Amino acid sequence: MTDMPEAGAREGRRGREARRAARSARSGVSVPYITRNLPLTEVLSEEGLALIEHNAETLMEEIGLEFRDYPAALERFRQAGCDVRGERVHFPRGLARSLIRTAPQDYVQHARNPERSVHIGGKDTVFAPVYGSPFVHDLDQGRRYGTIEDFRNFVKLAYQSPFMHHSGGTVCEPVDLPVNKRHLDMVYAHMRYSDKPFMGSVTHPERAKDTVAMAEILFGAEFLQSNTVVTSLINANSPLVWDATMLGSAEAYARANQACIITPFILSGAMSPVTVAGTLTQVLAEVLAGVSFTQLVRPGAPVIFGTFVSTLSMQSGAPTFGTPEASLAIYGAAQLARRMKLPFRTGGSLCASKVPDAQAAYESAQTLIPTIHAGTNFVLHAAGWMEGGLASSYEKFVMDCDQLGMMHVLAKGIDLSDNGQALAAFREVPPGGHFLGCAHTQANFETAFYRSGIADNNSVEQWMAEGSQDAAQRANKIWKKMLADYEAPPLDPGIDEALQAFMAKKKASMPDATH
Repeated sequence: MTDMPEAGAREGRRGREARRAARSARSGVSVPYITRNLPLTEVLSEEGLALIEHNAETLMEEIGLEFRDYPAALERFRQAGCDVRGERVHFPRGLARSLIRTAPQDYVQHARNPERSVHIGGKDTVFAPVYGSPFVHDLDQGRRYGTIEDFRNFVKLAYQSPFMHHSGGTVCEPVDLPVNKRHLDMVYAHMRYSDKPFMGSVTHPERAKDTVAMAEILFGAEFLQSNTVVTSLINANSPLVWDATMLGSAEAYARANQACIITPFILSGAMSPVTVAGTLTQVLAEVLAGVSFTQLVRPGAPVIFGTFVSTLSMQSGAPTFGTPEASLAIYGAAQLARRMKLPFRTGGSLCASKVPDAQAAYESAQTLIPTIHAGTNFVLHAAGWMEGGLASSYEKFVMDCDQLGMMHVLAKGIDLSDNGQALAAFREVPPGGHFLGCAHTQANFETAFYRSGIADNNSVEQWMAEGSQDAAQRANKIWKKMLADYEAPPLDPGIDEALQAFMAKKKASMPDATH
């Protein structure tokens, strides 16, 4: 092995680190959301889709779904023609399909910076960060409970990451704040430290209303009545239950013309049957019921057909990710969403690994790639998810964002323009020659291939000279630099003052609560 001279090693290391940092830590720079030019992967025939829809309607008619502790929902369904027995709602065949027709096929979620607004639906794909983790993880401190500082850090990383189109929602749970007040600081963090679109609180209907009130301060009450500025996650309590917390939050958002992602959260084998077809039947029934409710609250309120489906280890009962069955469920659910003429949410970069290692990478890739090929419109958990969603990882966030950049390139498809056909290059380079110096190569040098900000493609000697670091160690340096380079987007001082006054008044109106 030939040793690199020490001075040269330092110079080469500085140059490569500078180039990597420039690619990965562009201050607030973002690329547009994806418009896909790839064909969709479809695994169900028309007959298969019709069968699953028929079975879902059978489930809704014969077995029904429970709407617990929310009499207003029961009364709405009764008036719409459902057979309501206690808290169990039975849908006549075809009724739910009729009720959801008022839901838009697509919508725009407006950001406070209009250049960051995103289109949800059609051929477009929007990436949003990890959601809901009580723990955070990094190489320096390991696994620990999340804090509001961690929350703000992830908002800043999402803002800094060029391939993240959305600020997300509960990027981690700030357990250092009172349960009944932390939503105010979380929503404010998205509004203050980013100008990308964001999600609202759903842990209590009153907290959803607080989100709407803060959005009115940020955007103006009149603007909200005819525009969507918040997209929020409403989960079914699978199997076949909608509870009062989710229904109340969904009503608060729908009434204000704000979007809900109606999402069954399913671990197949425990919360649905073990088969893909059975699981898709349940998914469709739960989504149809949830979307119907939003349209009874306000016809035309924007919604997303959501699904979160993973599998279960039948030996241990632990969740598993990146499995072929989960991929089939992603493809099938996307087809059902298109059949229902609704935008679709699923997938992300999911894994069960406890550290950002090879398992994390493989499982995340096996979730993310089907997510793209299925034609997903809104991708939650696109970066940072680890340990089955229990932990938000700093290093994995950066590593996942690198993969999201690759998805942007993949989704463009093959360039068949004159430049893409490259006939000029063939005419310049004779048989047996090489293309490195030709005019076409030089003209496309900077943009020809995706350049990873994480991967090390140098020689082993260079790699050793730089400290023999693995991808996670390189990501550790990158997220720290991203936070060091962060600059908050400007926010009107009057709006900021009004937001803080609203928060202070709400916090003063109630004692701290721990649940």
